[in-house]
Amino acid sequence: MQRLEHEGDIAADYLEELLDIADLDGDLDMDVEGDRASVQIGGADLSLLVGRNGEVLEALQELTRLAVYRETGERSRLMLDIDGYRAQQRERLVALAETSIAEVRESGESVSLEPMSAFERKVVHDAVAAAGLTSESEGAEPKRHVVILPA
Repeated sequence: MQRLEHEGDIAADYLEELLDIADLDGDLDMDVEGDRASVQIGGADLSLLVGRNGEVLEALQELTRLAVYRETGERSRLMLDIDGYRAQQRERLVALAETSIAEVRESGESVSLEPMSAFERKVVHDAVAAAGLTSESEGAEPKRHVVILPA
């Protein structure tokens, strides 16, 4: 727990500097969710930091993880969310998973979803497991996707 809090502190410092350089206002909130540190940035319009389909957010998360690695020497699984983008995305993906799970149960056949990022696939896999079904990722990036299997 203490290691994850330390990761969050390093990430917050790094992100505060980045916001200062970009002359953007944002409030940082650190937390530990399960087995990873989590940092959320909220405030004025930060859509530039999210980018189209979260591409900038993904890049900032990787840069922040590198900053943590540079300080600790350990790989970080830190999650970054900006303006609630990931939280909204999680809700949308859970709804998609629930619809697809119902389709698999009704038809008895597997359902392949559109290509997704690793974060998106993890959300879907978790929702499928919670519903008592199994899923797997297939394909290679950037076309890696989730297949939901019948029971």
